[in-house]
Amino acid sequence: MDSTKKGILSATFAYIMWGLVPIYWKQLDMVSSNEIITSRIVWSFILTLIFVVAIRQGKDLLQDVQTLWQHQKSFWSLVAASYLISANWYIFIWAVNHNHIVETSMGYYINPLVSVLLGVIFLKERLSKAQVLACIIAFAGVAVLVISNGKFPFVALGLAFSFGIYGLLKKQIKLDATRGLVIETLFILPLALGYYIYLIAKGESAMFHLDWVTTFLLIGTGVITAIPLILFAVGAQNIPLYLVGFFQYIAPTMTLLIGTFIYHEKFGLHDFIAFGCIWLAIIVFSYATIVEAKKSKNLA
Repeated sequence: MDSTKKGILSATFAYIMWGLVPIYWKQLDMVSSNEIITSRIVWSFILTLIFVVAIRQGKDLLQDVQTLWQHQKSFWSLVAASYLISANWYIFIWAVNHNHIVETSMGYYINPLVSVLLGVIFLKERLSKAQVLACIIAFAGVAVLVISNGKFPFVALGLAFSFGIYGLLKKQIKLDATRGLVIETLFILPLALGYYIYLIAKGESAMFHLDWVTTFLLIGTGVITAIPLILFAVGAQNIPLYLVGFFQYIAPTMTLLIGTFIYHEKFGLHDFIAFGCIWLAIIVFSYATIVEAKKSKNLA
């Protein structure tokens, strides 16, 4: 299998898994969002650490930690990133189990545009006129939701900005994705373990106390975190960045369909108009990005 095909298949399966994950969280709706995110942190750390050791990258992991500590800016940036991705996970889990799946899909549709804006603000990146237009159209879509529903889309924007800032921080740190997940979850692990001890002491932990299916699903939160991340890393290494950007819309599209057709969440005319603005923004933005990529390639 050539590297491009390998990259396309890996990226596709990564985003399909991310798209299906709301169904997984729905199986745990009898467990509090706090315990689910705690399990996800603990088991992501354990299972990813086992994987890293199994592929004989244990020494590389120790070297990563040592290098990070020598570069304090990178170290504390990764600490901040670990808390941001944990917040992102928590918002998503809470939203799914409180019937806001459709709004989570909007968050991940908006995320690439938020990432671009953060790049302009913090990295002094420049936007083409078409990309500026795409951001304005997306903003109009969010405005439609605010006006029609009379409330701010906290879930969508919380997901978009937490992941966008997380990506901004990670962009400035050179670190293998899999080993990076071990270190990120290590930073948040003490809080997660402390909270689990608290739950166990109060007799409120679902782990090992409800049924074996629930316990198995809680342990599995580490698996469904690690596997798509590893697949994504393989994909990103073997296909162009703009193609990765195209594939990232698979997950929110699946999430939108799952929320609307499987869990029958509301999707009225105002929602359609808002999403229509965002879809149009994505088309304009993607076209502009591809054109810019081709121009850069021709100039190289």
